[in-house]
Amino acid sequence: MTGPHPPSADQLAGRWRAAVAGTSRVSVSQPALHDVLRELAADVIDALAGGDVDPERLRRVGARLVQAHLTETDALQRTLELLGDELAGPRTAPAMAALAAGYAQALRTRTRDEQQRIMTATLAARVAAEARFAAVFDAAAIGITVCHVDGEILEVNRALCDMLGYAASDLVSRQFWEFTHPDDRPGLWDRTKDLLTGTVDHLRLEKPYFRRDGSTVLTDLVLSLVSDPEGRSRYVVAMIHDITEQRRMQDRLAHQATHDPLTGLPNRTMFFDRLHDALPRAGDGGAVGVCYLDLDDFKGVNDTLGHDVGDELLRAVAQRLDAELGRHGHVVARMGGDEFVILVEERSPDTGALEAVAATALAVVRRPVRVGDRQVRVSASLGVVRHEGGATTAAELMKAADTTMYWAKTDGRDRYALFDADRHRGDVHRFALSARMPQALESGEFVVEYQPLVRLRDRRMIGVEALVRWELPDGRRLGPDEFVPVAEQNGLIVPLGLAVLTEACRAAAGWAAEEPEQPLLMSVNLAARQVREPGIVDAVAAVLADTGWRPELLQLELTESDLMGSAGETLGALRSLAAMGVRIAIDDFGTGYSNLAYLRHLPVHTLKLAGPFVTGAHLPDGLLASPPGSDDVDGQVLAAVVELARVLGLSVTAESVETAGQLERLRALGCDTGQGWYFARSVPAAEVPALLRAPPWATSG
Repeated sequence: MTGPHPPSADQLAGRWRAAVAGTSRVSVSQPALHDVLRELAADVIDALAGGDVDPERLRRVGARLVQAHLTETDALQRTLELLGDELAGPRTAPAMAALAAGYAQALRTRTRDEQQRIMTATLAARVAAEARFAAVFDAAAIGITVCHVDGEILEVNRALCDMLGYAASDLVSRQFWEFTHPDDRPGLWDRTKDLLTGTVDHLRLEKPYFRRDGSTVLTDLVLSLVSDPEGRSRYVVAMIHDITEQRRMQDRLAHQATHDPLTGLPNRTMFFDRLHDALPRAGDGGAVGVCYLDLDDFKGVNDTLGHDVGDELLRAVAQRLDAELGRHGHVVARMGGDEFVILVEERSPDTGALEAVAATALAVVRRPVRVGDRQVRVSASLGVVRHEGGATTAAELMKAADTTMYWAKTDGRDRYALFDADRHRGDVHRFALSARMPQALESGEFVVEYQPLVRLRDRRMIGVEALVRWELPDGRRLGPDEFVPVAEQNGLIVPLGLAVLTEACRAAAGWAAEEPEQPLLMSVNLAARQVREPGIVDAVAAVLADTGWRPELLQLELTESDLMGSAGETLGALRSLAAMGVRIAIDDFGTGYSNLAYLRHLPVHTLKLAGPFVTGAHLPDGLLASPPGSDDVDGQVLAAVVELARVLGLSVTAESVETAGQLERLRALGCDTGQGWYFARSVPAAEVPALLRAPPWATSG
């Protein structure tokens, strides 16, 4: 080693680390590498310091470089260049040769050891994999078979043998493709061509197989292609899963989802699907008909005979309907409860054909059903709708059929009704009114007007009748004949009637304050449902107290049919109202049937003759057009009614007075009061005082 100032081990290590930097992937940190190289630098310096070169020591330095993972050729080259420059001398070359020899030997040994480890691991993995494959193949829960690409079965596992009922020897060497079944889809095995040509690497099929005993097992079949390392197709592996029970369960669930559990008929869901599919076929000479059937008073059967009997009855009716109508291709379904529906689809089912189906269905239901030791008889109401094409949906058609069925119930039951578009529009209109009515009541859309009540002998205005009108936001005005029946049906007649009564009494009190010498009788209509309310007496008393109106100046009008049906608490309420001083009037008298013997026991003060009874709508000039003394039978009947009222101590008010002649006849017959267009139409509350001060009828006629 030459040079005046040879480097120290630490200095040499620093330069060495910089020289080999980036030549190899070293897992140790830079400080740790520096420590390793410092030890090696010291060994190299010591090896060159003596008289002779120590080659063994330098070979160990080379080996330790490999151990330090400096295994790339660049690392060795830069090491030799650096040490040659830093430690130049006559012994440097053999020293570097010894180091390189040690490096090369260590690298060969390391490579050989790594190859040996890889080979050992590979062999162990292969043995383990083959053992695992054999274990999995034999113990797998699903059937597995390995076939040659030409279809020859090479191996089968125990699960497949158990599944098909064959021994392994019965299957091996046979062609996989020969296991056909009549339920195979057409061209089933043709799809394997794509697998064998490599277009797809696996196929999934659903395929039935015959078991050895002749029964059928349904399988989920997955075919996979196995190729050798050169890419040549060698084997086809088939994995076969028994899904027979799974499919049966699916079929049961599907049937339950589309069929009624009690009767076994198609249910609502399935029927709507069939109807939806049938609608596009309507038109062009074809049509779709729906018959919607509901048993009459089925609730009575359940309540009196029990639900078990009711269920038996439903099953019997369902079986008979299906047997009688299903054999003609009609779909009979149960919609729920005691409702059934029949879908009729033919090339040209005219209304007569649908009516024949409806009549048959009603006849089937009428036949008595024996349940245990008793016979049960029921009837049904049925709605018939015919659709000949267009944009109608299944839901709209069923809604129309349901509505039509309720028409049959309303018209008397045990019958069918045909859909009528005008009647349906009326029902829809009434439903819309019913839905809007609560908001209208809250927002004040109902207004009260007043029509004068005139004493006939002197034409003096003695009172008014409160008449409610409904003013819609679009400006239309509805009369009570249009919305009162709806209010009676949905129950809003009670709050509506109370609101009208309150407003009317408040208005009357206001007029009385302006004209205290001429207080007016306030007559307000009262619906039967209002009278049946338990608190009606207290409600009327509260209105009178709140408005300050006197009971004797309040008259409550009930229709003839409502009053004649009064009994029990209802009759007691009327008597309580009469005892308070409130007058009770029979409105529209003459339009119904009155039990005259019962009439004398009612707390009634006034008979109001119905308009047709006064005007004689069936006569061109009215009931009162004939002069006195002529052959006027209707006039004599009217005179008898007035006389009857006199005998019973009742006053008589004639409605719908339209002419001076009617007025004179009514006065001659002894009627006390009249109202109608001859005197005035209904007017707002603000105009009543003017009518009271200057009645226009006082100077007319």
